[in-house]
Amino acid sequence: MSIKYNNMKKEGTILVVDDNKSILSALEILLAKYFEKVILISDPNQINTLFRKNEIDVVLLDMNFWTGVNTGNEGFYWLSRIKNISSEVQVVLFTAYADVDLAVRGIKEGAADFVVKPWDNDKLIASLQNAYNLRKSHKELKYIKEIRKELYDQPKMYWGESESMKQLRETVDKVANTDANILITGENGTGKEMLAREIHNASSRSSEIMVAVDMGAVTESLFESELFGHVKGAYTDAHNDRAGKFEVANRGTLFLDEIGNLPYHLQSKLLTVIQSNRIVRVGSNIPIDIDIRLICATNCNIYQMVKNGTFREDLLYRINTIHIDIPPLRQRKEDIVPLAEIFLGVYVKKYGKSISGFDAGAQEQLKEYEWFGNIRELQHTIEKAVIMCDGHKIDTQSLFLKMGTSKPALTDNFTTIEQMERQMIEKAVSQNPNNLSSVAQQLGITRQTLYNKIKKYGI
Repeated sequence: MSIKYNNMKKEGTILVVDDNKSILSALEILLAKYFEKVILISDPNQINTLFRKNEIDVVLLDMNFWTGVNTGNEGFYWLSRIKNISSEVQVVLFTAYADVDLAVRGIKEGAADFVVKPWDNDKLIASLQNAYNLRKSHKELKYIKEIRKELYDQPKMYWGESESMKQLRETVDKVANTDANILITGENGTGKEMLAREIHNASSRSSEIMVAVDMGAVTESLFESELFGHVKGAYTDAHNDRAGKFEVANRGTLFLDEIGNLPYHLQSKLLTVIQSNRIVRVGSNIPIDIDIRLICATNCNIYQMVKNGTFREDLLYRINTIHIDIPPLRQRKEDIVPLAEIFLGVYVKKYGKSISGFDAGAQEQLKEYEWFGNIRELQHTIEKAVIMCDGHKIDTQSLFLKMGTSKPALTDNFTTIEQMERQMIEKAVSQNPNNLSSVAQQLGITRQTLYNKIKKYGI
């Protein structure tokens, strides 16, 4: 039978443990074509030393090392020892005695596969390559988690002094340390992701990572690959195995932002994973157990979407064990100036300015402004003010706020293409508030393009 892997790049280190010198010689010739480094030993007592000196990815482990003994107990002993040294190293068991019970036990105790002697070259290489790809995926997951943890040096949630935020904080304190699924609702710019991160940091999963996914930015064609992962060759551009967001977030928190933008026909796939706590990578048939805390967020009226038939009721029940609604900034005016001072400190440092605060007029203007863009609009306003201010305090001229205006009306009075585009989108969204697919179709653009423009204009 011809080998199917001749064009594969040699990668990884494999350790072969077998007391038969002839088998070691044959495997040395065979495996050198597929692995960057091949280590061969006949005495399993050398395993500890070799692991200290080498970064081993895969072990091909004989099950029996004594003549006349075929129980496999020695193999299980060394399998356990290897897994204690490194749980991420993949072990393929190797035996001359085909026994289903032995194979089942081996898989249960952590082996990646079970190969019977005399072996078929194609099947052996396939098994070892699969084990190596699994090892590589684990290494990538570890790297991703380490990188994401480094990015978590973000500002803490400002709870403020308003009564509504005090009540919200009481709710968060009660539910943070549970595994209850949480649905966060609120207008654009109210800080839904920051609240999700605050919940994660206060939970028992805080030592792990929180993975955030913008559901509106995930294309329909790549939905399963992005969330559930894929194996090499699953589709044209799948050149390597890749872990999905559920796998990366395992033992941590998965934050699905803008869940209301998930198309109806994909909602059942998400529901299945949430119910079963397991995913299957695209192109694979092997289920992978996942353990996540799920937090979702949306600025849509998701209950109205259920009534309209655009959001599954059973999915809503799964994601909103606890529902938290963040009030808009205009309903918590006592928090506006303190928040502005926090942003002032950030941007004074960033731009090297010597600005000490806001004058009385600026403070009054900040409190009177409606802030339909909420905290995000406030943040951008303060950044611009710091850049434009020439004095030691921010005044009303530096804020550039148009006072006495309500939320922009949907009119045909525009002077730039961007204004025209924004107002066309606002009008279409107001006509179909809970169905972005219909909005995109009406405007003659893709759903992804529509979503990007909504984010751009803060609609």
